[in-house]
Amino acid sequence: MAEPAPVLQMQGISKRFPGVQALDNVSYDLRPGEVHALVGENGAGKSTLMKILSGVYQPDEGQVLLNGQAVGIRNPRHAQELGISIVHQELSLFPNLTVAENIMGGHMPVRGWLRLEDRKKAQDIASSYLAKFDLPLDPRALLSSLSMGQQQVVEIAKALAQQARILILDEPTSSLTEHETVLLLRLIRQLRAENLSVIYISHRMEEICQISDRVTVLRDGRWVGTLSGDEIDLDTIIRMMVGRNLDTQHFGGQSTGVQDELLLSVEDLSSTGRFAGISFDLHKGEILGMAGLIGAGRTDVALAIFGAIPIHSGVVRIGGAERHIRSPHDALDLGIAYLSENRQSDSLFPGLGVRENISVTHLEAFARAGVVNQRLEAAEASRYVDQLSIMAHDVEQRIANLSGGNQQKVILARWLAVNPRILLVDEPTKGIDIGSKQEIYMLLHRLASEGVGILLISSEMAEVLALSDRILVMHEGRLAGILSRAEATEENVMILAAGQELAAGPFLAAAPY
Repeated sequence: MAEPAPVLQMQGISKRFPGVQALDNVSYDLRPGEVHALVGENGAGKSTLMKILSGVYQPDEGQVLLNGQAVGIRNPRHAQELGISIVHQELSLFPNLTVAENIMGGHMPVRGWLRLEDRKKAQDIASSYLAKFDLPLDPRALLSSLSMGQQQVVEIAKALAQQARILILDEPTSSLTEHETVLLLRLIRQLRAENLSVIYISHRMEEICQISDRVTVLRDGRWVGTLSGDEIDLDTIIRMMVGRNLDTQHFGGQSTGVQDELLLSVEDLSSTGRFAGISFDLHKGEILGMAGLIGAGRTDVALAIFGAIPIHSGVVRIGGAERHIRSPHDALDLGIAYLSENRQSDSLFPGLGVRENISVTHLEAFARAGVVNQRLEAAEASRYVDQLSIMAHDVEQRIANLSGGNQQKVILARWLAVNPRILLVDEPTKGIDIGSKQEIYMLLHRLASEGVGILLISSEMAEVLALSDRILVMHEGRLAGILSRAEATEENVMILAAGQELAAGPFLAAAPY
């Protein structure tokens, strides 16, 4: 049986930026009702190829064909008019608008001869798309009141509302829980059955193998190969991505060498409307995981400890001494650093280079008579570029021009440079390729072995199970239980995260292992 004619063909695409050949003669095609994954390590060229398809960039060479006709995609609006919608890894929504207003975008329905906005109809349309996710989201709610995972759902619903025929999903599950991921993959299958064509970009290899009809691999801006059907295999994909065999197993079961010394203790910590009654200890050299469903309050607890949101009751002790942390500056003075889950809005200075993005939290270390010594700044930045294998031309390169994985490494370098005793990391491998993930896992493990206490928030079950010495499980703003390494299984974590008790009763492990 002949394969259906492609709805999209990208032929011989090349794109060069100053000093970088981002794409070199890359070809890619997409068939009707197909999920065609695009994979590669950070910097492989995936984002550049998709920016050409969505009208952000123009190719230096090659052409794009839609339904066999060559097209020049002038800009993102033109791409939408052609039926191409992209859901970016970093969301492009308006926090001060409602869910319905975000989903409808610039296509709000109107009523009457005065053509007034019909908010009720907009809410009904938005609800019809949200219902596909089986998530109880109120279309009248302000977007700012939603968790990151819920906002991701709104972003995808917005793309569907634009009547896309080609849907590009860039790391769509990076902020979703396991349950929400299952629902999303189910929705993608439904969309495929409705003859929608999906380009799926993800660093979660299990998802790629599970959902894809075909997989195209890029490496260093070049096409490596395309797999289909039974050829789609995890080890084969990884080998094509990195050019070598890679041990994809984490180092679960290894203790980091937890010590008795307490670095952080919180007792009955509460922040009104966010979380209540949280108590736990973090030991020297411990990786303390924090699991829970989206909206359970995990990030809020970390932000409160870091002084970014108010603590209304409870006690925080650092090294046994009670401390009142009223701002991130206070936290940094106490040796606490925080890696945010949303690097674009919370952490990056996109107009500045790698050097400034690393040194920004401790400029006083480079100041002489009130003037920053850029030579010293650059020397430290170069050391971290080498240590963390950050792919940048030099330390002056703008961070906005780095891949997502390399941006994350720069932010990690920023916090490592202040020599923290306590490191709060929120979704540290969000949007990171499998090779970079291993590097970050090894880095976290090494920091813990050197005595740093790490609070690890992650929505990836395999990640939190593999890295953690103990796991805190949150449910609706409260601590549902604390599991030791021996007690920590996916089933036990999910039972507690759902607000249920384990068969043996509530688990509140006192032992650090």
